[in-house]
Amino acid sequence: MYDVVLLTLAPGEDDPAGCGTGGDCCSSGTAPERGNCADTPRVPVLACADALTARGARVESVTARSDREIDAVLARLDGPPRPDGLDWPDPDGKTRLVVATASDGQLRAVMRRLVRRYAPPPSRRPADLADNRTVPDLPPIGVLPLDPSRSTAAGTPRDLAGQLGLPREPAAVAAAVLDGRVRRLDLLRNDGGSVTLDGALLGAADDAGTPLAWRGRVEVDDTVLSGGDDPLLAAAIGNAGGYAELGDVRLLSTADPADGTVEVAVAVPVVVRSRWGRRTARIEVRRARGRAVAVTPRDPEVPFLDDGVTGTLTRKRSWWIEPGAWAVYDR
Repeated sequence: MYDVVLLTLAPGEDDPAGCGTGGDCCSSGTAPERGNCADTPRVPVLACADALTARGARVESVTARSDREIDAVLARLDGPPRPDGLDWPDPDGKTRLVVATASDGQLRAVMRRLVRRYAPPPSRRPADLADNRTVPDLPPIGVLPLDPSRSTAAGTPRDLAGQLGLPREPAAVAAAVLDGRVRRLDLLRNDGGSVTLDGALLGAADDAGTPLAWRGRVEVDDTVLSGGDDPLLAAAIGNAGGYAELGDVRLLSTADPADGTVEVAVAVPVVVRSRWGRRTARIEVRRARGRAVAVTPRDPEVPFLDDGVTGTLTRKRSWWIEPGAWAVYDR
């Protein structure tokens, strides 16, 4: 039978969950109430632990408040020592990991530490690593959403677990971890040292929700979507489809988290003239697919949202696809 670690992230010394300012890692309640959630297991975590235990699994619940504590959990997924001395995941291990997530940023935080643990330095690249990858097959994880209320007006969950159609109820998550299939997905790495599971949206809006134009060079492999002179309302970098829309405008067409490519789109305001000479403003969307994307801002600062975590782009940033690098337990 399996040893299962239920990992929950809480605000800590270095905000390991990547929740942004304030370390808001719990998704409901007032600020004082959220402060208590670090020490009290959430109801879904307890229910999932009970379901796993009922099936004979040995369960341990861990709350991590720092990267160091996350790393201590991930070390349990290591394989036997290798002759080259590299840390490497155990493909036949009996320890399984479930990450309880209040946000996609928390899931990304765990994947970032997995990549940091198992990605070999370029100077020690092993011969058994695939040519199109910089990391081995990362260990599969179970995803336990902590806030089932995060959904669209149509009732569809808007987090990454919802996009992927993963089980959400604790008992169903437990069943997937013990009996389900392993579903491998693409991973985006970037030269800033982080990873992207869903996607990134570059740009900002004013208080009324109107997009603010910015400029930057956006290129996908050998295709240039903007040379840096166009006013851009947004740029979407999609691994999955969470950043597919800008208001009523569809940015990404068919982002697929397992097709080995990244889809990129930019929204450009253009003015067209009708046959009667009337000038009409509309938004032009330019799209491309490829293995890598680079964005070079022409403005001093370009705000962005990456897997739900805010940031500011001040210099060139590149993302590249790692096909099938990470995996989840699914039905």
